[in-house]
Amino acid sequence: MQQPHEPSGAHRQGPSSARVLVVDDDPTVSEVVAGYLDRAGYVVDRADDGPTALTRAAAHRPDLVVLDLMLPGMDGLEVCRRLRGRGPVPVIMLTARGDEDDRILGLEVGADDYVTKPFSPRELVLRVESVLRRSRPAPSGHRVTAAGLSIDPDARRVTKDGSELALTLREFDLLLFFLRHPGRAFGREDLMREVWGWEFGDLSTVTVHIRRLRGKVEDDPARPRLIQTVWGVGYRFEPGTEED
Repeated sequence: MQQPHEPSGAHRQGPSSARVLVVDDDPTVSEVVAGYLDRAGYVVDRADDGPTALTRAAAHRPDLVVLDLMLPGMDGLEVCRRLRGRGPVPVIMLTARGDEDDRILGLEVGADDYVTKPFSPRELVLRVESVLRRSRPAPSGHRVTAAGLSIDPDARRVTKDGSELALTLREFDLLLFFLRHPGRAFGREDLMREVWGWEFGDLSTVTVHIRRLRGKVEDDPARPRLIQTVWGVGYRFEPGTEED
């Protein structure tokens, strides 16, 4: 794969002009990813370790972070936790192929997506575009309420019994989709297509997000009442009913 030249200080302003922070200790990977993103019109910052990434993010808040899981000193999981502690920011995690447990951990700490190495830089750019598009949706209508939950789609705020919930980008989209389709069962493939916008992908991504979402909206996540499992099919949102 031909490597693009390192982005210059004068970045082209693309349609979104979004700022992306690329964090990877491999200079080749970092240069290639930054080059593709720069050519796609993004403003790109780079860091090669966790502390530097946190410093750069504090100085210029990114609209999205591309974050390698395996970093020296402070790993990507801890960087993701600390970024999340400062406020919501979409994160795409870069992981080694075959490290399924690490990918799931990345989703558990709040990563919105992940890409396995080796990967196509063009695919990563498409993932960045998808995540950013969903983090800045067009005005999407009226407030949606059910079972003590209230979602303001335009403000991207969710409350449960009057208390605001801290949801990641994908958790928000997943919950909104469920509330807009009460009583309907959806397979994981359906949810990946409708919520993530992907025609294919690792279905464990959906499973992990369902588990995380249950932990935030259910009174007893071990016995989910709202987001129910439909065995052999997938999941269904049932406001006001008890699961068997």
